[in-house]
Amino acid sequence: SPADGAGAVVVDHGLQPGSAGVADRAAAIARRLGLDPVTVERVDVAATGAGPEADARTARYVALRAAARRAGSQAVLLAHTRDDQAEQVLLGLARGSGTRSLAGMPARRGLLVRPLLGLTRQDTEAICCWAGIRWWQDPANADPAFLRSRVRTRVMPLLEDPVAGIGPGVAAALARSAEIAAEDADALEQWSRREYDRLAETATAGPAAGPDHHAEATESGRGVGHVTLPLEDLAALPTAVRLRVIGLAVAAAGGERPSRERVLAVERLVATRSVGGGSAGPIELPGGVTARRHREAGCARLVLDAGR
Repeated sequence: SPADGAGAVVVDHGLQPGSAGVADRAAAIARRLGLDPVTVERVDVAATGAGPEADARTARYVALRAAARRAGSQAVLLAHTRDDQAEQVLLGLARGSGTRSLAGMPARRGLLVRPLLGLTRQDTEAICCWAGIRWWQDPANADPAFLRSRVRTRVMPLLEDPVAGIGPGVAAALARSAEIAAEDADALEQWSRREYDRLAETATAGPAAGPDHHAEATESGRGVGHVTLPLEDLAALPTAVRLRVIGLAVAAAGGERPSRERVLAVERLVATRSVGGGSAGPIELPGGVTARRHREAGCARLVLDAGR
């Protein structure tokens, strides 16, 4: 949505026969609704091994962000509904995810805004009927080959079934849980960021002196290469905060986001600091970062180094 109005971007993934025609018809509807400019973005969906759904999503968001930059847009409005949110939360639960994943899709993140999270899919279809808009049903949304499609067409209806399942209201409850998890995740992440900035020392900048320290390191993708944290202070933090601080340190050192298993492996260096008392490690982490426990002059520290 440029500052002086609203436009539309239709992304054609090219994954189905006739997709170009479907995209052109969608663009024509957008123009009839008065949106301007309206563009169709044809994308190539690269197979990365993450699965066709994830690959298509990546290509779509790249195209949307590029179109927004070209148009000087202030926001990109996405049409995810409460039903989409419920499916996202249920998938997160099935994978054993943490609070950030269980928070589902944020109402806003950067340019991306989701104004319809409070509406159901049935609501949006009713709006289209009222406006005289015939929408297109993507056959992939009902294809049982895709996990999200199975959740949408089989799992959620079963959960909402009053006899075979839990009963009506499951989707609304899952979406409500996402809101609660988002509040908790935001609070934990802010707390963890403050603790990281208080405790972390780097080889190049000394003490991490402000709230922008970690953000600059991670957003640039460079990292500072060397981060240390005092073990006793780290051990005094609640577990949820301590694990997040370790994750922030890995990212600040130049690593990739570690799995929970890898973070717990590093956390054991903290938990066993009084056993044997000496140095320990290294533990290999994604992105070429290693973690080790180092004791010198009576002070034990967690040290994270980027590979050289």
